[in-house]
Amino acid sequence: MREIRKSEKLNGVSYDVRGPVLDAAMKLEAEGEKILKLNVGNPGAFAFNAPDSVLHAVSDNIIRSQGYSDSKGQIDGREAIAAYAKEKGIEGVRVEDVYTGNGVSELIMTCMQALLNPGDEILIPAPDYPLWTGAAKLAGGTPVHYICDESSDWMPDMADMRSKVTAKTKAIVIINPNNPTGAIYGVDILQQIVDLAREHDLIIFSDEIYDRLLMDGLTHTSIASLAPDLFVVTMNGLSKSHMIAGFRIGWMCLSGNKAIAQDYIAGLNLLSSMRLCSNVPAQSVITAALNDRKETVAYCQPGGRLYEQRKAVVEGVKAIDGMSMVTPRAAFYSFPKLDAKRFNITDDEKFALDFLREKHVLIVNGRGFNWPTPDHFRIVYLPQAELLTEAMLRLKEFLADYRQA
Repeated sequence: MREIRKSEKLNGVSYDVRGPVLDAAMKLEAEGEKILKLNVGNPGAFAFNAPDSVLHAVSDNIIRSQGYSDSKGQIDGREAIAAYAKEKGIEGVRVEDVYTGNGVSELIMTCMQALLNPGDEILIPAPDYPLWTGAAKLAGGTPVHYICDESSDWMPDMADMRSKVTAKTKAIVIINPNNPTGAIYGVDILQQIVDLAREHDLIIFSDEIYDRLLMDGLTHTSIASLAPDLFVVTMNGLSKSHMIAGFRIGWMCLSGNKAIAQDYIAGLNLLSSMRLCSNVPAQSVITAALNDRKETVAYCQPGGRLYEQRKAVVEGVKAIDGMSMVTPRAAFYSFPKLDAKRFNITDDEKFALDFLREKHVLIVNGRGFNWPTPDHFRIVYLPQAELLTEAMLRLKEFLADYRQA
């Protein structure tokens, strides 16, 4: 019989949710081994629960959530999102400028499909949330990665970003707070990105889903608040801040100079209508969630789970010869560095596999986030602090005599 093959559109597109390391972990689990998982940012898998107000909102509205909503989402939820945008200093966001989605991931795909033609370039950070790169490629565009500088607390390297703008560049993506580094960008760097976008007439896509998971007294600035004259798409959602990843509720807001983007907006409307609407029961929690952020704040204060779990990872890395790490300030990720020369690491996927097989700890290697060298990996610090301490002890033992063949 004729072989059934995937679409050629998928050639060159990668997204390391699955891959050899995860496949190996699943095989070990099937054999009865217990795997300590530090690979996925899924709060519900680690005994985080949504606030009661959010759970009550979905249960109270479930009977009224059985039909389609407007393709962009229910009015009350979009009004709450528009009010949140104004709270963040983003002016001029009307209800019609708000689109809900089945998580931010769906909206990233929509934005890339509506924008990019073959040959178009889009600037994306390295490291990145890899869906941005995969979605741009799938849409026919060319992702161009600008480096975030570890020596400057993982801030975007503006000289590198500027050097990669060409006549084909259509947009800049920022992820702030950042996955996988846990960095949060200050006003100075954001203003430089705005100035660059203004100089070259570029769209800004800002992924801000971790903007409420902040530590050490830091505050978050939405880049759209600094760019009222530019067309900016700001993305956010509740999966992380309210621990409801499975609900699949995210949103995007259009702001700034919407007059120059009417044709693009028509494309967004078309794609939004084609998927009918986002999850209606999940939409019903938006207002309650944005009015109830107490638990989110508490997680990130001294004594809170995320704060103490971060501490376990930071202390664990400090105790390991041949490792270093910029302390993450937001979200629940860290991106430690290995001394690749010391451990003779030339293949970071092999490193992750070797660690998994010997110590039964699952991580994601740095190249899975489009980092160019094999010397980093991501730790998700959602497990309880004692489990993270155990994981770091296993890593220390593993590295004591590890040399990659």
